[in-house]
Amino acid sequence: MLHTPTAHRGMVTAPHHLASQAGLRVLQDGGNAIEAMVATAATIAVVYPHMNGLGGDNFWLVYEPGGHPIGIDACGAAAGAADAAFYAGKGHDRAIPSRGPLAALTVAGAVSGWAEALRISGRWGGGLPLERLLEDATHYAENGFPVSPSQAANTLAKKGEMDGVPGFATLYLPGGIGKTAPSAGTEFKLPALAGTLKRLAAEGLDGFYRGGLADTIAHDLETVGSPITRADLERHKPLEVPALTVKVGPHDVFNMPPPTQGLASLILLAVYQRLGVGQAESFDFVHGLVEATKQAFRVRDAHITDPAYMSVDPHDFLMKDELGRMAAEIDRTQAAPWPDADPNGDTVWFGCIDGEGRAVSMIQSLYWEFGSGTVLPETGITWQNRGTSFQLDPKAHNSLRPGRRPFHTIQPAMALLADGRTMVYGAMGGEGQPQTQAMVFARHVLHDQDLQEAVTAPRWLLGRTWGAETTNLRIENRFDPEVAEALKAAGHDVEVVGPFEEFMGHAGAIVRRPSGLLEGAADPRSDGGVAAF
Repeated sequence: MLHTPTAHRGMVTAPHHLASQAGLRVLQDGGNAIEAMVATAATIAVVYPHMNGLGGDNFWLVYEPGGHPIGIDACGAAAGAADAAFYAGKGHDRAIPSRGPLAALTVAGAVSGWAEALRISGRWGGGLPLERLLEDATHYAENGFPVSPSQAANTLAKKGEMDGVPGFATLYLPGGIGKTAPSAGTEFKLPALAGTLKRLAAEGLDGFYRGGLADTIAHDLETVGSPITRADLERHKPLEVPALTVKVGPHDVFNMPPPTQGLASLILLAVYQRLGVGQAESFDFVHGLVEATKQAFRVRDAHITDPAYMSVDPHDFLMKDELGRMAAEIDRTQAAPWPDADPNGDTVWFGCIDGEGRAVSMIQSLYWEFGSGTVLPETGITWQNRGTSFQLDPKAHNSLRPGRRPFHTIQPAMALLADGRTMVYGAMGGEGQPQTQAMVFARHVLHDQDLQEAVTAPRWLLGRTWGAETTNLRIENRFDPEVAEALKAAGHDVEVVGPFEEFMGHAGAIVRRPSGLLEGAADPRSDGGVAAF
């Protein structure tokens, strides 16, 4: 059994151990939690390139004791040229292509998220040089790192979708087009990306959008055939936003507002808590969380999009009466009908709490594995395909508009617990993210499981996530068979899967007690680890 690591001076958890170590080294050099997370984010963009990168987006929750959690929205908008007429002219009048340069239609906000976080870090007294924060990422990109089992498996599974996608085979398949995926442990280098990281260190992070590097990126995008222009990059700005919050019993739980599905995560937990389930791992536990998920996803699917296009206030769904109504609609013995819903996703979550109690929950994504698959030739950046979530029908709920921000499955979570503990937690995995967040929180906070046990424990997934096409209720086979049979008898479409399935997501968490003791957890389904001192 995995045990929960503990420490006092600082702790980082991430789904790749080299990224956790990069963040820890920054803490050891006197950096704060935000600076550690920038180093972690840059490093994991290199060593887990199929999951995230500089060509994606990110969202942050940051907290300083005595204050309130602050959200950073680093979501890029659709290109000014990207509309239904543009895609019709390219022969696509029904759907945006999921791969290739036409799928690379939204600005990458990730680097701007790093910059905005560092501005807040400055208010905390942070001052480590950017070159130091990008040091580990640059080293691994330039000198190489071992291919993770996750990268090897995903390259093999997805390379057939990337035929003809500019730059993919050259970068990700040793020997180029027609070759096989690299095996786990193979040395892997990203020399062009190393050069980009060095330019960012020298020119500053804003150069990605408004400097000489932006000129190079814009030229790269034009060369591969993306609709994004230099003007689109220059228009982009990250947003500092108030976190959404809800009471879960006596605890304050926080998440990101739209365009993320953070609202769904908060509804799910608050509705489940109102059911009064007494014991984890039971039928009531699984059934209650699954049925609360359905309530939350119905709100999400009906309303969540770019907030500039929303006609409802997300806070209205977090009112006590509304949450009580949703809980009352749940049949404690029978499964409600489940409509197909299909948000996909591919992501990394990581967290840090430093010795002063400053906390960060952060998530970074390319959307699907490898994003659009398009690799920019000069900069080595793999660009996201988040814009493929838009619909070309102008009457659709999430229709494509120039400058519109896409719906995001990704959202980091944080909680200030009634006993004085601070908790950062999260997961990757499309529709699985709110569900996994709820499982980890409910098991640890509401049902008193050890933190690592709560992350390791068997999971389920209702709906679709990255790498999977089905929308039934899949449960890992470590559950008591009687629970699975009871779920089937209640009308759930149950599929029993393996013991530690990667499509269940890569979760993690850190908890700080009032004494200063830090506890951390990393997911055995990932290549990650907890790093602490």
